[in-house]
Amino acid sequence: MTTCTTFGLLDSASPLMEQLTFFHEHTLMILVMITTLVGYLMFMLFFNKYINRNLLHGQMIEMIWTIIPAVILLFIALPSLRLLYLLDEINEPSITLKTIGHQWYWSYEYSDFTNIEFDSYMIPTNELSIDAFRLLDVDNRVILPMNSQIRILVSAADVIHSWTIPALGVKIDGTPGRLNQTNFFINRPGLFYGQCSEICGANHSFMPIVIESIPIK
Repeated sequence: MTTCTTFGLLDSASPLMEQLTFFHEHTLMILVMITTLVGYLMFMLFFNKYINRNLLHGQMIEMIWTIIPAVILLFIALPSLRLLYLLDEINEPSITLKTIGHQWYWSYEYSDFTNIEFDSYMIPTNELSIDAFRLLDVDNRVILPMNSQIRILVSAADVIHSWTIPALGVKIDGTPGRLNQTNFFINRPGLFYGQCSEICGANHSFMPIVIESIPIK
């Protein structure tokens, strides 16, 4: 779970989030190299006292500063395209979770085994236990197995919501009249927190999501 002192990304809890973290670090390394090079060139330019009065054009340097950025963009675009296809993959799910966003709570349904439905509300601050997290804990957690392909179907009953768990790399919009789906794979047990990530009204900040991942055995 992220806190006010968290500087980097959350610890990954799914293979997809691991790939997103690797891509973030890959792109950040390229940006640091570009920033360092441009800063060095600007520093040398500002403090350079020599002037070439005969320089009228520079075809070679223009070719260099056109080709090199294109190559750099390829190094960013190719891993990004791979991730886009990974995000759209829908594997054979072991369990399906149906989710409906409301103002301002979530409804869940397990329909693979027995039809189980429940609502999940944020626990008010005055009712929190001593070890609970303010504005993040809910009265009914979503229980999901680890090391299993999980499909989630998301919709909304009133306005647009967004079901988001950062540690799993999952963010999917819940739109009234539309059914969106994605899948994810949890590779470790624990509690994973998220919140609605689409402004949905006055209490948008008060509809958290909590997933409890448990071993199958």
